Formats: sequence, C-alpha cells, structure tokens
Amino acid sequence: MVNKCKRGDPSGYTELYHRYAKEIYNTIYRLVNHTAEAEDLLQESFVAAFQAIGSFENTGGFRAWIKRIAINKSISWLRKRKNQVWTEFDAGILITETEETLDEIAFTTKVSDVINAIEKLPYQYRTIVQLYLLENIPQAEIANMVGLTHNTVRVQYHRAKQQILKTLEKKDRNER
Repeated sequence: MVNKCKRGDPSGYTELYHRYAKEIYNTIYRLVNHTAEAEDLLQESFVAAFQAIGSFENTGGFRAWIKRIAINKSISWLRKRKNQVWTEFDAGILITETEETLDEIAFTTKVSDVINAIEKLPYQYRTIVQLYLLENIPQAEIANMVGLTHNTVRVQYHRAKQQILKTLEKKDRNER
C-alpha cells in the first residue's frame, strides 16, 4: 500500500486510510477527549503522513509512523488548547518503593470507574498515563515527545496513579 502511495496511486492512500483510521482516531480521542478535534487531528495526521510518504522508510511500519504523527499532533493541540505549560518538577523528588501501589490496595472497582478517574486527571497527567498505559510507549520516549525529562515523566506518572487511586478509593467508600 505504501508503495502504491509512493507511485502516486490514489487507491494506496484510500487503503491506508481505511486500514488505520479507526485505530488512530481512538488514540487521538483518548488524548484530546473531544470528538470534533479528534476528527480534525485525524485528518491532519493523514495529510501530513501522505505529504511525507516519499520520505517514509519502512523500518517500523506505516502504523507506527502514522500513530507517532497523530500523537505528536495531539500533544501540540493540547498544549495550544489548554494554554498550559508542561511543568518540570524538582529533580530531587524521588518516588519511594515503600509507597502503596494500585496492586497492593484491596477494593472493588469497574473498568469504567478507572476510565472516569483517568479522564478527571489534569491533561498533563492524563496524557502521560494514556501514552504509557494505553499506547505502550516507554516513559523515556514520552519524555522526548512532550519535552520533559524522564524523571519528570516518572514523577507525573506516579502522581497520576496516586490521584487515580484516591478517586477510586473515594468512590468505593461512597458506595459502601
């Protein structure tokens, strides 16, 4: 399909779009949490990919390439839209191994509750959690994508998990 695009065959573009659009849209939507913007970013991502298709090298596959373009466009949109700055935290803040983790806390919850808790996170934390947990992107790579240090991403991910835990515990207590 990529070779068809490189030759200028319109059917190659159509095939690639139909093959990957739904997955890429879902990735974008999880990050921006806005239907119309996700649709716009999906189109922008494919346009950018198709414009640069001549330079595409099939080292990681088209799927990974278009997903990376979409994630970068989503992060740029978040930065502009939220008018917030990704904050660097003090590098001296360490995460202790003795703190309780989600696995060590015993309470009942549903997947929908976890999703709702993630959606309530500040956008910086939510973006890191979604890229790390849902897109399986390593924290060091996320750091490069969002312009933070690896340690800052680790701290923000840890804090996000703590916020999710508190939200779930609060909901669990309220239901008792």
